[in-house]
Amino acid sequence: MEILILGGDGFCGWPTALHLSAHGHTVTIVDSFVRRRIDDELGVRSLTPIRPIGERLEAWDSLTGNEIDLAEMDLSEDYSSLRDLLARKRPAAVVHFAEQRAAPYSMKSPAHKRYTIQNNLAVTHNLLTAVVELGLDTHIVHLGTMGVYGYESVPMDLPEGYLTVSYPDRTGRNHSREILYPTQPGSVYHLSKSLDQLLFQFYANNDGLRITDLHQGIVWGTQTDETALDPRLINRFDYDGDYGTVLNRFLVEAAIGYPLTVHGTGGQTRAFINIRDTVRCIQLAVESGAEVSGRVRVMNQVSETHRVSDLAHLVADLLGAEVGSVSNPRKEAHENQLEVRNDQLVSLGLRPIKLATGLLTESVEIVQKYSDRVDTDRIPCTSYWNRDRQAAAEGETVAHPRQETDENELSVRNHSARRIG
Repeated sequence: MEILILGGDGFCGWPTALHLSAHGHTVTIVDSFVRRRIDDELGVRSLTPIRPIGERLEAWDSLTGNEIDLAEMDLSEDYSSLRDLLARKRPAAVVHFAEQRAAPYSMKSPAHKRYTIQNNLAVTHNLLTAVVELGLDTHIVHLGTMGVYGYESVPMDLPEGYLTVSYPDRTGRNHSREILYPTQPGSVYHLSKSLDQLLFQFYANNDGLRITDLHQGIVWGTQTDETALDPRLINRFDYDGDYGTVLNRFLVEAAIGYPLTVHGTGGQTRAFINIRDTVRCIQLAVESGAEVSGRVRVMNQVSETHRVSDLAHLVADLLGAEVGSVSNPRKEAHENQLEVRNDQLVSLGLRPIKLATGLLTESVEIVQKYSDRVDTDRIPCTSYWNRDRQAAAEGETVAHPRQETDENELSVRNHSARRIG
């Protein structure tokens, strides 16, 4: 199967590209490498050393004999190059990872908010428009987020994307209708994913596009079977306050003797999935594309749920670390309940990997191996959801609005679009 991986150099995109290539698919990575430039902007680097993309691809080819093509372009701006690539490749599937993926980064400043919305929605809409313009029967598989649902505080299992509602008309007669589950985005990043859903719904209804939207939980782990084959293929490990997910952050802190930074009470419940399950879920979604028609297929891509405080104590017990508490930069409830349905992926063959399986040890070994690369100044989250949260963290009241520079703030936008074939 011919497959394009948009954002194929990223944390989820890279191991997915290798996994699909290893399972016999013809893969092309499409990326602007903006994620690498964001590292430069933030003054941070992946805990694991990431090789240049050319070296990565050469290593994969030499180890497996499977060649992965590469196309470099800014998908948010260079519509004609995307359209030409789609016309030339005519892919059976496009896997769409090409969005700014971090909630804290999306809340750093007006410029970061604007970049997240403009980039994420433009990439998604450019892809949908190009597929329609070319008349392709391409199955689009999009990596969404569990965050579109918000974080429920009632004891219910979150359904997979849809909710049936009943309402009376003017005569008092009841009607039933299936709607997208009401979104409660907790950040501008989550807002962009919520808006993606409306774009997908429109193009599925209006143009008959086949779309699968995967609402993924927080990813833990670093390596897959493919990325573990050679150090040149190693995957990203982000631990910083903007891109580091909670479990990775705890592991790094424990390894260097830094108190685990539990935000607020730690009573927030989150959904989690191992990176090995991520690539497996993408494969299952891609290879079942013939089943998608009509409405957008929404799947909850999760394995289990945990409270943040429980995760902290799990890591502390494992590594002998100290659990600390810091002011929560996010505007959210102190605690919530969260249970999630994942019936569709399980029915396709997913056997979820749980934290209890022992794979956490692999992450611990990676952290210990590269602990000399940790920059402790980059661990705290300094992106605040609003001025009240900032004031709470600083221990003072913000009396006047802070003046923030909005223009020319993001160097990640300043690059040319070009293709490497």
